[in-house]
Amino acid sequence: MKKLTFFFYLFTVVSYAQMRVPTMEEVISLRTVGNPVLSPDGKIVAFTVQTTDWSENRFDTEIWISKEGKKPFQLTNTLKGSSTNPAFSPDGQWIAFLADRGNKNQIYTIRMEGGEARMMTKEEESISAFDWHPDGKRFIFSKPDKEDKKEREKRYGSFEVDDKEFVRSHLWEVSLSTDSRELSELPCYETVDSLKSKANCIECPKGKRLTEGAFTITNFIISPDGSKVAINHQPDPLINSGFKADISILDLATQKLTPLVTNLSTDGLEDWSPDSKEILFSSNLNDTTSNYYLNGKLFAIAISDKRQRQLAKELDEDLSSGYVWRSSGIYTSLWNKTKRPLYKIDPKTGNHSIVPNTPDQIFAISFSKSGDQFAFTGRNGDQVTEVYTASTPLPKVQTITNMNSQLTNWKVAQSEVIRWKSKDGATIEGVLHKPKEYDPSKKYPLMVVIHGGPTGIDSPTPVPGYVYPLLQWLDKGCLVLRPNYRGSAGYGEAFRSLNVKNLGVGDAWDVLSGIDYLDSKGLIDKSKMGSMGWSQGGYISAYLTTHTDIFKAISVGAGISNWMTYYVNTDIHPFTRQYLKGTPWSDEAIYKLTSPITNINNAKTPTLIQHGEFDKRVPVANAYELVQGLRDKGVKSELIIYKGFGHGITKPKERLAATWHNWQWFNKYIWGEDVELPLGTKTEDKK
Repeated sequence: MKKLTFFFYLFTVVSYAQMRVPTMEEVISLRTVGNPVLSPDGKIVAFTVQTTDWSENRFDTEIWISKEGKKPFQLTNTLKGSSTNPAFSPDGQWIAFLADRGNKNQIYTIRMEGGEARMMTKEEESISAFDWHPDGKRFIFSKPDKEDKKEREKRYGSFEVDDKEFVRSHLWEVSLSTDSRELSELPCYETVDSLKSKANCIECPKGKRLTEGAFTITNFIISPDGSKVAINHQPDPLINSGFKADISILDLATQKLTPLVTNLSTDGLEDWSPDSKEILFSSNLNDTTSNYYLNGKLFAIAISDKRQRQLAKELDEDLSSGYVWRSSGIYTSLWNKTKRPLYKIDPKTGNHSIVPNTPDQIFAISFSKSGDQFAFTGRNGDQVTEVYTASTPLPKVQTITNMNSQLTNWKVAQSEVIRWKSKDGATIEGVLHKPKEYDPSKKYPLMVVIHGGPTGIDSPTPVPGYVYPLLQWLDKGCLVLRPNYRGSAGYGEAFRSLNVKNLGVGDAWDVLSGIDYLDSKGLIDKSKMGSMGWSQGGYISAYLTTHTDIFKAISVGAGISNWMTYYVNTDIHPFTRQYLKGTPWSDEAIYKLTSPITNINNAKTPTLIQHGEFDKRVPVANAYELVQGLRDKGVKSELIIYKGFGHGITKPKERLAATWHNWQWFNKYIWGEDVELPLGTKTEDKK
């Protein structure tokens, strides 16, 4: 027994010695899966894989497939672009997808038996979305109308009228040859070198327009019987026009468009019933003043007489998107605290239940035509996301991908969900990450990372990050707290409503009470703490900068500093009006109370500010206002603008830079280390 114990100990020591902290580049280069699509017979699953192309400084998405549960293989390869939106033909013999291969975004097809991808459309504008018609002989697709400002610019130069410069999208149809053999032939197209058509080829058919009018199409679903198309539309593509989204039905035989759902607020198209007699939709009904934080509702409506019934009445969460309706039921996944189960809703009774035997968190789902097989992406708290297939009604789950092999020998975060009481008695949850070699007898520095939203959510994961080097900090010897402050998804309507007229104030209570909870357990060294976050998390971090001095350093990513100036500059004005219940002109006091800049004279904490140059969601003026206030008060601060970016850092090199900037800032003020930004490149093309 002693000999066995010795060898077990030796194995453990050797195994641990082989573990290492991944580099920041390796974390950014993690391959991720998404958008699973199951073939009509349930035997093949297609999905996307995102990789990091360092040489081109982009994230690449390509389509992979697995046949009958076998090892997946890559199906597409679009050079200097991505392949997206996989869709199986009704007979399952073809898969279509979108790609820009030098001719804007077009529809391509590949035979499941093998062969090259063939371009099936040649539209002048990029195709936004498409689907096969159930007869397999045509595609329905949406694309923006042609934009032509050349004549105006010739005389008047370049200008833009606010909220009036946009291009609407409409619905089109393109027919395919009835001879499926022809799909394997090369399509005809003109090249730079020759204007002649190729021999032995078929011309890409011309699209036929299906809709006209002063509206833009944001979503569409073809009925199972192929006779109609349900269309989600709004007056224009501006983001706030989403509150005016309605649903209409297009009869393909007559091309008549008939309004079906026209509530005053957002109506979201979800799916058809299997018999093509009803539409499933989510809605905020007539609520245009609180739909940012109150629950959206779910309904089924009959096409013939517009009779409707509400479903899932007892499900206390925002029921706004992501449903599949099959003969066995209606399926969706929703956050339930830090888990995300698969729900089944009975279309007759409206009752809901949780589908058992699946991972803790389920994201995208896709069902076979019969509904007895489904594919999904999901994970448990100690895993990264994988693709799975399963059967109904009691799933026997099969893992299709092996993304977690990327973590082999990595020192990853150890996660647990903790709970505490906030200042006003609200119960707050958060994810506490510990290092691999955590020692309960020690007190650790604490890094607080605050998610965006506010209706975002954090959950257990082995590789937390974005632009924060959390695995490196954990290995350096600290704890990481990611609080699900009031307003977070997964905790019900009343919890989200706690943010109303309380932004920043209540959020700070939740963060600071979480720190006090950890301190009461003897886990942290309160003399070494940092806070950071992006978007709403950046706003809360800015609020903490001007309201407390308990942190040694703070990082504000794309954060709001002044609700007054934010309100007049952002692209989502209703967000502020709804949460603060007024405008700066109707209630100046609430705007001052919740603005970090109001208390700038109290700021003491060294603050790093990171912001995208062209951010419309949180305009960059917020960054300049905060940094100038801090500079005027003599507070150590630094502003870094990421050129060419909006609200997020969407390219790997700049994401790496932002991660290094946070590493430098916090290491200096938490650990007293001066870190130089390394020059040269150690990355390689991982496409």
